[in-house]
Amino acid sequence: MKGIRRSRLLIPGTVVLAHLLWFATFYLTFGSFWIKIALSASMLAAISLWAQRTMADRFRMDMKALFTGAAAAIALYFIFWAGKEISFFLFPFADDQIKDIYHRDAGGIPLWSIFLILLFITGPSEEIFWRGFLQENLTLRFGSLKGFLLMTICYASVHLWSFNFILIGAAAVAGAFWGMLYGHTKNLAPLIISHSLWSAFIFAVIPLG
Repeated sequence: MKGIRRSRLLIPGTVVLAHLLWFATFYLTFGSFWIKIALSASMLAAISLWAQRTMADRFRMDMKALFTGAAAAIALYFIFWAGKEISFFLFPFADDQIKDIYHRDAGGIPLWSIFLILLFITGPSEEIFWRGFLQENLTLRFGSLKGFLLMTICYASVHLWSFNFILIGAAAVAGAFWGMLYGHTKNLAPLIISHSLWSAFIFAVIPLG
């Protein structure tokens, strides 16, 4: 009970902190974008694990989790591919904004390093915070639907600092996708696999822009 109360009290503060960290990541020009996003996500994940030490109970790695995570990563990639084609049809600025997403300052970091950072740091850390901590606690407080919707709004809102309409919409879609997956499985393992594989491949192996 003490851990639950502590987690609920931390919800507003961690959301504000996420906004500050994403502001620094997107808007401030110093440093590598990929290092900044990894550090930001890692800080939030560390707070989440400290506040909610029972989170390990919701990480169950088995063949089903591995298959579900990999399949979800592939499905989300094709959802984004379709979204890109639709955005080209609907928005004349889509091409420029998608290119902007892929031309963030790497700070001289090679592509293989970006792949590893996304696979082993950023992807797992984001799922620990956004779904494992935030959605879980919002669900406990407001119910499954409201918790899911609030998490999705929060996840999309931190991307406002990119000032990129396409990226904000993409974050909303990805947040909703992983939020529904978490609501269905209540297992962080497939979400971490999905997010890590998807982000590593879409940004460092087979980009869409």
